[in-house]
Amino acid sequence: MRSIPPVPDDLSLRLWPDNWLTPMNLENEWEQDGPRAVDLGCGKGRFLLAHAAHNPAYRLLGIERKLRRVRKIDRKAVRADLRNIRLLRMEAAYAMRYLMPENWIDICYIYFPDPWPKDRHQDNRLLSKSFMDILDRTLSNRGVVHFASDHEPYFLDVADILASDPRWTSTEPHVLREDEVSDFELIHRDQKPIHRCSFQRK
Repeated sequence: MRSIPPVPDDLSLRLWPDNWLTPMNLENEWEQDGPRAVDLGCGKGRFLLAHAAHNPAYRLLGIERKLRRVRKIDRKAVRADLRNIRLLRMEAAYAMRYLMPENWIDICYIYFPDPWPKDRHQDNRLLSKSFMDILDRTLSNRGVVHFASDHEPYFLDVADILASDPRWTSTEPHVLREDEVSDFELIHRDQKPIHRCSFQRK
């Protein structure tokens, strides 16, 4: 079995914006030069860590607002020597609106965002018509978004948004390896269907 090296106190994969109101300069943050991928709301990091291990050339940025989760993913990534991961502690919509450079993201993973099921709260959903403008600005030419939800009404609303937006076209949904399945999906997939779709910037 591979031994796990200790984590030096000063080693971290977290990013810290110089300015919280302007896009970050991300190009020099990785040694890798492969696809630039963002995991929006990376949660406990099971998908992010496994995906990074399977795709060492990828430049993966995990965005998560909960500090405890970010710190835990950071420690695990360093111990596993997953130097293709970077982490940003920030609310996803804010990070995308203000901190992402234009046309920088090649792949965006949006897995199980809060569905805000009550009608009066639906304006709080991440994926909305206004958010499609943000995705259009931040994704590269032919960039792809992978979306998954266990909440069917939310999924159908997203499908309607996509169908009515000429900037996007449907593509094959992303198929996850078993070790990439998130903790949330592991808990809920035997209780309800998981809905997936992928769409590409034209």
